[in-house]
Amino acid sequence: MPEQFGGRIGDDWRASEAWWPPEPSWPQGAPNVVVIVLDDVGFAQLGCYGSDLTTPVIDGLAADGTRLANFHTTALCSPTRSCLLTGRNHHRNAMGRVADLAVGFPGYWGRPPRENGFLSEILRARGYATYAVGKWHLTPEDETHMGAPRSTWPLGRGFDRWYGFHGGETSQFAPALYHDNHAVRPPATPEDGYHLTEDLADRAIGMLGDLRASDPDRPFFLYFCPGACHSPHQAPRPWIERERGRFDAGWDEWRERTFARQLEQGIVPGGTTCSPRPPWVPAWDDLGAEERAVAARLMEAFAGFLAHTDAQIGRVLDAIAGLGELEDTLVVVVSDNGASAEGGAEGSINDVRLTNLDPASTAEMFGRLDQIGGPLTHNNYPWGWTMAGNTPFRRWKREVHAGGVADPCIVRWPAGGVARGAIRHQFAHAVDVMPTVLELAGIDLPGVVDGIAQSPVDGTSFAGILGEGQAEAPGHRRTQYFEMFGSRAIYHDGWKAVTYHPVGPLYDDGLDPNAPFDDDVWELYHVATDVAEVHDVATDHPDLVDALVARWWEEARRNQVLPLDNRVLWTLAHPKPTRLAGRTRARYVAGGAPVPEQVAVDVRNRSHALIVDVDVPQGTVPEGVLLALGCALGGWSLHLVDGRPRYVHNLYGAERHLVESDVVVGPGRHRIEYEFAKDTGLGGTGTLRCDGDIVAEATIPRFTPSGFNGVGVGLTCGYEWGPAVGDGYRAPFPANVTIESAVVEARGPVVRDPLAELAAILAEQ
Repeated sequence: MPEQFGGRIGDDWRASEAWWPPEPSWPQGAPNVVVIVLDDVGFAQLGCYGSDLTTPVIDGLAADGTRLANFHTTALCSPTRSCLLTGRNHHRNAMGRVADLAVGFPGYWGRPPRENGFLSEILRARGYATYAVGKWHLTPEDETHMGAPRSTWPLGRGFDRWYGFHGGETSQFAPALYHDNHAVRPPATPEDGYHLTEDLADRAIGMLGDLRASDPDRPFFLYFCPGACHSPHQAPRPWIERERGRFDAGWDEWRERTFARQLEQGIVPGGTTCSPRPPWVPAWDDLGAEERAVAARLMEAFAGFLAHTDAQIGRVLDAIAGLGELEDTLVVVVSDNGASAEGGAEGSINDVRLTNLDPASTAEMFGRLDQIGGPLTHNNYPWGWTMAGNTPFRRWKREVHAGGVADPCIVRWPAGGVARGAIRHQFAHAVDVMPTVLELAGIDLPGVVDGIAQSPVDGTSFAGILGEGQAEAPGHRRTQYFEMFGSRAIYHDGWKAVTYHPVGPLYDDGLDPNAPFDDDVWELYHVATDVAEVHDVATDHPDLVDALVARWWEEARRNQVLPLDNRVLWTLAHPKPTRLAGRTRARYVAGGAPVPEQVAVDVRNRSHALIVDVDVPQGTVPEGVLLALGCALGGWSLHLVDGRPRYVHNLYGAERHLVESDVVVGPGRHRIEYEFAKDTGLGGTGTLRCDGDIVAEATIPRFTPSGFNGVGVGLTCGYEWGPAVGDGYRAPFPANVTIESAVVEARGPVVRDPLAELAAILAEQ
């Protein structure tokens, strides 16, 4: 509502009194706030939580602050981030799962409602400068294009500036970047030494410098979310080489040593038993020599990625210290879920190959060891390292046993009374972060944000346990429910009941994904003494199990969890309504922003055509990209090389299929057309035409069935995003001809593979 005028208006200025609405004000002594959200970093992967990985900056924050050793998330990225920013449970944020799998029920719509105000909105209303840098993943995929509304983008939810990426992941060397409300190209290339995390740190430092150049006093909120350590685990080569040989002893020994350090540090209570290795994870000693070499190298890439990210966080904090403001800054570091098992049992050199149900063999990965962690791979480590990264817990990301939901959380603000070098074992959850920040900043929860009445907050501040001498203070939270893809848990007063419900035949454990939820077996753990959930005492306390399950149903009804639904394939077959669904023809503009694969015309595994009208200037040898989708990790590209039309289909980095002409396109107007005719098998025939005449034809033995690349590189016209889809040229390889019209036309039925699409969704979260 507009501010009511507080002055007086007469007939002229002599009889009037001027008045200005008051500027937003922050409480005296309110700190700057920096919230750092790591991605897929497990409980045991930071040095200050028992790891031997190289994280000196984060470890320094822990030494100068307080570690929460009983902090929990939702088990998945977008849902946790919604909890952190709103203080509401993820289903109440309509983020019961990621927006890619939205269904038509309030807990699963994929858009946090306005009555759940963001921390950024609250702080900005109190005068803070608000900056988001890095991963967002709170906007539905079909709203990340340049023609989409921006209401769910960072600037639509209380941030003054944003530099980062949509979606679950992106390439660290050639990211799909956005600046405020528009798409932008990275400022440099992999060949120039570009890396996204360094760029994000540069942008964060620049934003803070811009603020202080014009306003020396205004506090800031920096929401800093690097892509690390979500796959692809990519880092500058020297950072990976530093890790060489460190993991040759394998995950079983690494886990033992890590658990011993956790006990020594007091991260886990004395007497804790480490959970056993699950039967679907092989013993390290049972692997062959090539399998061990590949697995060790994949872990080296992860460790290098994390160490490099730690250093970039250090650069941001050093910049704040250089402003003379680090002691006036509240820093919170969390991870959004447990370590990820999306690399599968053997690991992956290109995750999009998993989504297309054609993973690289161990032999192929062994032959490409030196590429792992670089721009031509989309690598992810195997389950064994996931298990180790979640030491001492069971299971992992996407599941609600502790391995999926127990995560690091560090709070540093010595000037605000946060104890130095302390560990706290009181139960806490991601929904508690927002109210904790507000309490420490001296800001009350508002009843209205941007004119919208606010819903009740689920979180409760844990500021009361952060001070000196508060190790034995009573916990602030007695109850918390969990649910993800039908797996459920409830914590209450030191007890946890939990049940696992599969979404598919992932682990060969004999469980039926289609079994009724009432058939699920609930386990019971006294997590006050058994944090690793090793000793199931359900048969000893059946009445307590019944009471906790009943409490779960109460929480589920209150928080929009119902209906329970793990039918991911059904969701894929019945996507949410959208105007853009099912388009069979679209025209694209040269030089325009990338069009996300999800809203471009779908040509996967179906007959289609690319039709481009060009005008070649006199004296020009035509070259450059006409239409393309993807990058070196997978996609397709129609371009001209030395005047000759050429089409490349890149099958998720495993094979390149060429259709290339010997005919040189001369000056003047021409139509370059590529047609793919799907056969009854896995591939089809590709035909190139120039002005209606066939100039080249070749067999495409296997066309991409599900997802061209997993790093968010969409369709471009007149250039490529990079690294190049094909060989013999370097992206962006801009066209030196005038593109008068560029059309993509689907000409055959959609040939869908629901299992592959399920794998695609799960692999990108």
